This record gives sequence, structure tokens and C-alpha cells, in this order.
Amino acid sequence: MFTGRFEGATTMKSSVSAAVHARRRPRARRVLLGALALLLTGTVMTAGAAWWAVDHYTGRIGRIPGVFPTGVPQPASGKGGVTFLFAGLDARSDLPTTGTDAQGPLWKEGMQRSDTMMLVHLPEDRSGAFAVSLPRDSWVDVPGHGNAKLNAAFSWGGPPLLIDTVQRLTGVRVDHFAVLDWSGFTKLTDALGGADIPMADGSKRHMSGEEALSYVRARKNLPRGDLDRTHRQQNYLRSVFSKLLSSGSVTDPFRWKKLLDAVTETVSVDDRLSDSDIRGLAWDLKGVKWAGMVFMNAPVTGTGMVSGQSVVHLDREAGQGLWDAMAEDTMAQYVDSHTLDRLGDRTP
Repeated sequence: MFTGRFEGATTMKSSVSAAVHARRRPRARRVLLGALALLLTGTVMTAGAAWWAVDHYTGRIGRIPGVFPTGVPQPASGKGGVTFLFAGLDARSDLPTTGTDAQGPLWKEGMQRSDTMMLVHLPEDRSGAFAVSLPRDSWVDVPGHGNAKLNAAFSWGGPPLLIDTVQRLTGVRVDHFAVLDWSGFTKLTDALGGADIPMADGSKRHMSGEEALSYVRARKNLPRGDLDRTHRQQNYLRSVFSKLLSSGSVTDPFRWKKLLDAVTETVSVDDRLSDSDIRGLAWDLKGVKWAGMVFMNAPVTGTGMVSGQSVVHLDREAGQGLWDAMAEDTMAQYVDSHTLDRLGDRTP
């Protein structure tokens, strides 16, 4: 008797519980589906915004026509990867000369010298990046002008003569050219909120655009002169890459827009670098660990004086192995097997 009553109550309770769960399941599914819909919508909107930003800003980057030399010997194309020649200009002008913000000419004979020259190689597998600085005081043969400092090439003949000089010097085919003047340098640095430069004692010094400019241009008080100056330039670039790609910069849309505005307003590239090329590079390089980017100086035998000028003598024999590695897209193997004047070994 009692058993039957309890069994009946249990059956009734189970029926009520089943009904409640039946009502909860559709509601739970609606909540889950709603959350998934929001997630998908957010993902699509984020991807759309990212694609719009890439498409919008690649179209705004300043292009330079007639950058590459014509009617002169050209090195064979590299066996893989892409190589940029980057130049930082001492424009000797109050007007910006690079980027979409340019108001003065990029080049006018005798008015600009390239204080920074760097070959940047991105391997075909995009596993890293390798930057080799060519000291501005390198004593080289400038086609049509004889022996002179490397930075005179830009002054005499603009980008074509500089590229021709570098290609003959190294045997490396320059695929693309990028340039930034000192006005753009300070503007870009300030847009980053300043640069945090690692110092020789292990500390970091926060610098404004003007302070960073003084830092990378210093030479006379440095132990190795022009060679230490190139390491300072590399040290600055490493800190900028780190800051540009930090999580705070990338995830803050307002800050990211400000940085992209600053880059497009200050940097110019050759007109062979199409919008689709830039989008492809941006996509390919998303996985590159920029903190591991290798910076080094071209091999040298030492410094000296020529006709009252302080010059750097390049080591042609040691340099040939480096340039061959860049042309053959074997930089990673070369770096692992050679002693180099790398950033980090000395940080002036």
C-alpha cells in the first residue's frame, strides 16, 4: 500500500522533471545558437574591418615612379624570398619629402643624402627577416662618379643611382625600395607614443621623435663611429617593430588607425610594389617573430681616412659569402655558421 503510493509520487515527479527539462532544452539551444551567431557576426565584422583597413591603407601608401636603374647591368633575380633596400634620408629641407604627406621633392641633386641604408631580406618561407646595414661612410665605386662614400650616390643620382651602386657592390637584386626622411621619422616615432630604446646597461630609455633622431644620427662620440651608428639605427627599428606589433597596439583600433595613418603619411615605396603585393606581404608576415629578426652590419676590414674624409672599408671577400646567401635565400644557414657583427653583441 505504502509502496504503491510512493511509486505513484515518484512517477509524477519524474514526469514534471522531464517536462521542465524539455522546456529548458529549446531555451538552452536558443541561447547557444544566439551566442554562436554573435560570435560569427563578430568574427565576420572583425575580418571585414581588418580587410577594409588593409585595402584602405595599402592604397594610401606613397609610390615613387622611376626608382629602378635602366640601361645598366642587372644582377640575376634571387633564388627565393624578396629583398628590400631601405633608405633613411637627411633631406636638408623643412618640408617632408616622403609619404603621402610629402610637400618637397624626394630627390634634388645635392639636396639629400641617404644616412641609413639597409638591405632587408624576407625568405621565401617567411620564417624570419634579415637586415644588413651598409654604413653610409662605406668607400665604394659609384657608377659614373668613381670612388666615394656610399651616401653620395643618392645625392648625385637619387634612388636609381643608389640602387645601381648597391646592386653592383653586392650582386644582390633589389626587388623593392622604401624610403623615410627625418621629418617622417620623428612623426612616426611620436605617433607610437615615443620609442623605448634598450641601452648598453640593460635599461630602457623612453625617447620622443626628436630624441630618437639624435640617438640614431650620433656618430662622433661612439667608439666605432659609423659602425656603432648603424647598430643604433637597428636598435631603434627593433624597438619600433616590437611596439608596433605589441598586443596593445594591434587590439586597440583607435591606436592602430593612428599608427597606420603615420606610416602611410611618412613612408614611400617604389611603384612596382602594388596594393596586392602589400596585402600579400602583410598576410605572409603575420606569423613572423619580429623579436627574432636578425640585424647585422656588412663585413668590414676597418675604418680610415681618404682625402680628409672618415671612411669605412668593406671586406669584399667576407661580404661575398653574405651577399651570396642573400641571393640564394640561405640567410638562416649563413647566420648560424658565421661570426657576424650582429646587433646584441654590441649595443652602443
